[in-house]
Amino acid sequence: MFDLVVDMEKYPAFVPLCTALKVRSRTDKGAGVSVVIAEMTVAYKMIRQTFITRDTLDRPNLKLLVEYLDGPFSRLQNRWTFRPTGEQTCEVEFFIDYEFKSRTLAMLMGAMFDTAFRKFAAAFEQRADQVYGRKSA
Repeated sequence: MFDLVVDMEKYPAFVPLCTALKVRSRTDKGAGVSVVIAEMTVAYKMIRQTFITRDTLDRPNLKLLVEYLDGPFSRLQNRWTFRPTGEQTCEVEFFIDYEFKSRTLAMLMGAMFDTAFRKFAAAFEQRADQVYGRKSA
Protein backbone atom coordinates (compact mmCIF):
# COMPACT_ATOMS: atom_id res chain seq x y z
CA MET A 1 0.00 0.00 0.00
CA PHE A 2 2.91 2.35 0.70
CA ASP A 3 4.05 1.95 -2.92
CA LEU A 4 0.53 2.60 -4.21
CA VAL A 5 0.18 5.82 -2.21
CA VAL A 6 3.62 7.19 -3.12
CA ASP A 7 2.97 6.56 -6.84
CA MET A 8 1.57 10.10 -7.01
CA GLU A 9 1.76 10.46 -10.78
CA LYS A 10 -1.18 8.03 -11.01
CA TYR A 11 -3.46 10.06 -8.73
CA PRO A 12 -5.39 11.74 -11.57
CA ALA A 13 -6.64 8.29 -12.61
CA PHE A 14 -8.42 7.57 -9.32
CA VAL A 15 -8.22 10.29 -6.65
CA PRO A 16 -11.41 12.38 -6.32
CA LEU A 17 -11.03 15.92 -7.74
CA CYS A 18 -7.38 15.41 -8.78
CA THR A 19 -7.05 16.37 -12.44
CA ALA A 20 -3.25 16.61 -12.67
CA LEU A 21 -0.17 15.84 -10.65
CA LYS A 22 3.36 16.78 -11.66
CA VAL A 23 6.48 15.80 -9.74
CA ARG A 24 8.77 18.83 -9.84
CA SER A 25 11.71 17.18 -8.10
CA ARG A 26 12.72 14.01 -6.30
CA THR A 27 15.67 13.94 -3.87
CA ASP A 28 17.12 10.83 -2.28
CA LYS A 29 18.05 11.59 1.35
CA GLY A 30 19.54 8.13 1.95
CA ALA A 31 18.46 5.34 4.29
CA GLY A 32 15.24 4.79 2.30
CA VAL A 33 14.00 8.37 2.68
CA SER A 34 13.25 10.64 -0.27
CA VAL A 35 11.65 14.04 -0.68
CA VAL A 36 9.32 14.87 -3.56
CA ILE A 37 8.13 18.33 -4.52
CA ALA A 38 4.75 17.81 -6.20
CA GLU A 39 2.25 20.10 -7.91
CA MET A 40 -1.35 18.90 -7.71
CA THR A 41 -4.31 20.39 -9.54
CA VAL A 42 -7.82 19.84 -8.23
CA ALA A 43 -10.98 20.91 -9.98
CA TYR A 44 -14.67 21.02 -9.24
CA LYS A 45 -17.09 22.43 -11.80
CA MET A 46 -15.61 25.78 -12.87
CA ILE A 47 -13.12 26.02 -10.01
CA ARG A 48 -9.56 24.86 -10.61
CA GLN A 49 -6.75 25.22 -8.06
CA THR A 50 -3.13 24.11 -8.04
CA PHE A 51 -1.01 23.68 -4.96
CA ILE A 52 2.54 22.57 -4.24
CA THR A 53 3.66 20.20 -1.49
CA ARG A 54 6.85 18.72 -0.09
CA ASP A 55 6.30 15.00 0.44
CA THR A 56 8.71 13.07 2.65
CA LEU A 57 8.60 9.37 1.79
CA ASP A 58 10.02 7.31 4.67
CA ARG A 59 10.04 3.75 3.34
CA PRO A 60 11.77 2.08 6.36
CA ASN A 61 9.11 3.45 8.73
CA LEU A 62 6.26 3.19 6.19
CA LYS A 63 5.30 6.85 6.61
CA LEU A 64 4.48 9.68 4.25
CA LEU A 65 4.38 13.30 5.41
CA VAL A 66 2.88 15.92 3.08
CA GLU A 67 3.68 19.55 3.86
CA TYR A 68 2.16 22.55 2.11
CA LEU A 69 4.39 24.96 0.19
CA ASP A 70 2.14 27.11 -2.01
CA GLY A 71 -1.40 27.46 -3.32
CA PRO A 72 -4.93 28.31 -2.17
CA PHE A 73 -4.58 27.13 1.44
CA SER A 74 -3.41 28.95 4.53
CA ARG A 75 -2.39 25.52 5.83
CA LEU A 76 -2.38 21.96 4.59
CA GLN A 77 -0.73 18.91 6.08
CA ASN A 78 -1.43 15.26 5.79
CA ARG A 79 0.19 12.12 7.08
CA TRP A 80 -0.02 8.50 6.06
CA THR A 81 1.15 5.66 8.31
CA PHE A 82 1.14 2.02 7.24
CA ARG A 83 1.21 -0.82 9.79
CA PRO A 84 1.55 -4.39 8.48
CA THR A 85 -1.13 -6.69 9.93
CA GLY A 86 -0.29 -9.77 7.91
CA GLU A 87 1.72 -11.00 4.96
CA GLN A 88 -0.40 -9.13 2.44
CA THR A 89 -2.46 -6.80 4.63
CA CYS A 90 -1.91 -3.58 6.50
CA GLU A 91 -3.69 -0.90 8.47
CA VAL A 92 -3.53 2.55 6.91
CA GLU A 93 -3.87 5.69 8.98
CA PHE A 94 -4.60 8.91 7.07
CA PHE A 95 -4.77 12.35 8.66
CA ILE A 96 -5.42 15.66 6.91
CA ASP A 97 -5.72 19.21 8.19
CA TYR A 98 -6.35 22.16 5.90
CA GLU A 99 -7.79 25.63 5.72
CA PHE A 100 -8.38 27.79 2.64
CA LYS A 101 -6.83 31.28 2.48
CA SER A 102 -9.98 32.78 1.01
CA ARG A 103 -13.37 32.66 2.75
CA THR A 104 -15.05 32.71 -0.65
CA LEU A 105 -13.07 29.70 -1.85
CA ALA A 106 -13.76 27.96 1.46
CA MET A 107 -17.49 28.52 0.98
CA LEU A 108 -17.38 27.32 -2.64
CA MET A 109 -15.12 24.33 -2.17
CA GLY A 110 -15.08 23.56 1.56
CA ALA A 111 -18.05 21.22 1.80
CA MET A 112 -17.10 19.54 -1.47
CA PHE A 113 -13.51 19.00 -0.23
CA ASP A 114 -14.82 17.48 3.01
CA THR A 115 -16.95 15.06 0.99
CA ALA A 116 -14.06 14.25 -1.36
CA PHE A 117 -11.68 13.52 1.52
CA ARG A 118 -14.23 11.14 3.02
CA LYS A 119 -14.23 9.32 -0.33
CA PHE A 120 -10.43 9.40 -0.43
CA ALA A 121 -9.93 6.17 1.55
CA ALA A 122 -12.42 4.30 -0.61
CA ALA A 123 -10.62 5.49 -3.76
CA PHE A 124 -7.30 4.11 -2.49
CA GLU A 125 -8.93 0.83 -1.42
CA GLN A 126 -10.48 0.45 -4.88
CA ARG A 127 -7.13 1.27 -6.48
CA ALA A 128 -5.41 -1.36 -4.33
CA ASP A 129 -8.00 -3.92 -5.42
CA GLN A 130 -7.29 -3.04 -9.07
CA VAL A 131 -3.50 -3.07 -8.73
CA TYR A 132 -3.00 -5.95 -6.31
CA GLY A 133 -6.26 -7.88 -6.71
CA ARG A 134 -8.51 -8.86 -3.86
CA LYS A 135 -8.10 -12.28 -2.35
CA SER A 136 -11.23 -14.30 -1.69
CA ALA A 137 -11.98 -14.91 1.96
